[in-house]
Amino acid sequence: MKNLFHKDRQNLAEQGRMVQKQASLDFLDPAHEWRRIFAETWGTFLLVLVAAGGGVVAVKSGGAVTLGMMVTAPGLMVMAIIYFMGTVSGAHLNPAVTLAFALRRNFPWRRVPAYVLAQLFGGVAAAEFLHAMFGTVGALGATVPGSGIGSVTALAIEVVLTAGLVNTILGTASGARNIGTNGAIAVGGYIALAGFWAAPISGASMNPVRSFAPDLVRGDLGATWIYIVGTVLGALIGVAFEWILKGKPTVAGALAAQGTLDNDDSEKPEV
Repeated sequence: MKNLFHKDRQNLAEQGRMVQKQASLDFLDPAHEWRRIFAETWGTFLLVLVAAGGGVVAVKSGGAVTLGMMVTAPGLMVMAIIYFMGTVSGAHLNPAVTLAFALRRNFPWRRVPAYVLAQLFGGVAAAEFLHAMFGTVGALGATVPGSGIGSVTALAIEVVLTAGLVNTILGTASGARNIGTNGAIAVGGYIALAGFWAAPISGASMNPVRSFAPDLVRGDLGATWIYIVGTVLGALIGVAFEWILKGKPTVAGALAAQGTLDNDDSEKPEV
């Protein structure tokens, strides 16, 4: 019985290696690269549109959009994006997440620049759209330290929040992050939860593009460094904690980070 169990484990491990190898080959196949780049651009556009747009519409509507609504909307948007395109690109939507997946060895470094550029383009396009529609109302939804909050405090909060976000994403990538309900709910729920208590302190950005895009379009980069330094440091800490908690990277983590576009049998027509 013991030998049979050991043999089963070996077979499962071999199957896992075969799946990872095939997924890596599929991911490196340039045939679908444009889909992945489009997915990251469109997904980040939607995320920044909702995250920054909440602040804009709150001011424009005279307070009809409350703080609770503003911090819940990005979480729900991320949840929806994971569902509808997670299998295409991995639904990173955030340079800090792409960096974390690469450091975790779930994502190839040579793909990082294209993903980050796509995220930057999508985020800036969303900020430009809001500016075209509403001008600079509500500072275009920029994330800035709250009243009476110093830069160091806001920086520390962003580091901690981003570390928690990265842990949530990497942790749920071990199984059903892209297509299962638990992964999408966990990531979206964390974003909303972080915003509930930390938005009045730092804006609860956790995403350098979400902060950079409105700042660039409105022409005020004075506080942007907080949200770049804070999210990068948070991503590094989150990856280190994931190594402590889970050890080596997994096949499932690589599939979650890279997407399963070429391995998703449900997308193939019946023959």
